[in-house]
Amino acid sequence: MELRHLRYFVAVAEAGSITRAAERLGIQQPPLGQQIRALEAELKVQLFERAPKRITLSSAGRQFLDDAQRILASANEAVERVRRFDRGEQGLLTVGFTSSASMHVIAPRVLAAFSAAYPLARVDVEERETYELILGLQKRKLDAAFMRFAPRDLPELTALALADEEMVLAVPRTHRFALKPRRPVTLDMLGGEGFVLYRRPDGFGIYNWLMAALAKHGFAPRVTHETHRLMASINIVAAGGGLSFVPASMSTLHREAVVYRPLVPGTLPRLPLYLIHHTQQNLMLVKNFIAVAGGVGA
Repeated sequence: MELRHLRYFVAVAEAGSITRAAERLGIQQPPLGQQIRALEAELKVQLFERAPKRITLSSAGRQFLDDAQRILASANEAVERVRRFDRGEQGLLTVGFTSSASMHVIAPRVLAAFSAAYPLARVDVEERETYELILGLQKRKLDAAFMRFAPRDLPELTALALADEEMVLAVPRTHRFALKPRRPVTLDMLGGEGFVLYRRPDGFGIYNWLMAALAKHGFAPRVTHETHRLMASINIVAAGGGLSFVPASMSTLHREAVVYRPLVPGTLPRLPLYLIHHTQQNLMLVKNFIAVAGGVGA
């Protein structure tokens, strides 16, 4: 028994006539009648009561009609689901973030825009450290990741630049620098200060970028604390443990205990935000997400 046999049976049952059913199906009446009789022979059940110029469902036929309609509806839904998946409109998308990337306004905008454009798609998000995100992308456990680092030496991964932002100086509210929160700070003012810096020795990220930028100005910060997460750096600043350079998008955190002062323009380059994905990308769902992210970032 094939799906076409069920379609023929349902068409005849709903039309109450082989002639009308044949017209609806676009086939000749004799072949349709033969297919119905073949279905009855296979099932060993009489599905229709036949009379001159009239055909009606038997009791068994009425029972079979519900199941046949349900099977056809399920098959049609399966076909539509796979077509939507092939078009990238439906499926599961797994997206990673670093802690600082998740704070940038672009991240929720991209997710919201994608959900609006593809409401049938499901997005799972997870926050990880940079090296974990890179590993997840390489192993195809992640479809895309928002990161501050562009892995230029990993040809299997591609970086899409979405935005950039200023770095600011996070200062304990009890520190003297907190007295003039709007006045830009120069590196010359920071000599001898203790710094809380984000560092992941076994990974990539902001630390090397920051230290290289400071070195160009001949400034070597006196590091009093190192953390594995930017959020932890701000927590230590809030506790009075030192100063820290952080992305401006994180300046909403701990405002009761931390003041964020701007740096003199040109002190540090703007910190980029990238969407990283696998270079060889076959899933339309991921391609659609990349396109949406590029549109929001632009």
